[in-house]
Amino acid sequence: MRRFGRTVRAPDRPAEYGVRMAVEEPVTGFAVAVVREDGRWRCSALDPGALTELDAAITELGKLRSTGASFGLLAVDDEFFVIVRPSPRGPSLLLSDAAAALDYDIAADVLDVLRVDPPDEEDDSVWPEGDLEILADLGLPGPELEVIVGEVDLYPDEQLQMVAQRCGFGSEFAKLLDEL
Repeated sequence: MRRFGRTVRAPDRPAEYGVRMAVEEPVTGFAVAVVREDGRWRCSALDPGALTELDAAITELGKLRSTGASFGLLAVDDEFFVIVRPSPRGPSLLLSDAAAALDYDIAADVLDVLRVDPPDEEDDSVWPEGDLEILADLGLPGPELEVIVGEVDLYPDEQLQMVAQRCGFGSEFAKLLDEL
């Protein structure tokens, strides 16, 4: 497993001793925990480490101790998003773009948990991987989530805002993003 987020290869640089070096770049974006208890939605920021490692996101969400629905929304580098919903059986996951696994640890981790091979490097198609029904019980059926994921002209934060609106916590989500 790669570490520290995004690995960028420098193919145009000469390789010392025949080995290419990878350059690590910081991952930007946001990680938000969403909880519904007693009919009310609450959004809070997760530790930034949740953007680079799936285990960190799952651990942070596990600390919420909610009796209601809880899940995480992660927007990574304006490239893709991940929805993480912990459960006793293991996390339900949705990765908006499977090709992100070629460059990002967290996306590769999602595919590992889902037991899905990453796409070929030559494949530039965008497709989701994981459970499109992940938020169906909260008012966002799989076909509608698939439409949101398919809006490739939108940034991940815009797509997640659509998810928030559809599930009913749009204003709480927007307020938190304004604070971040």
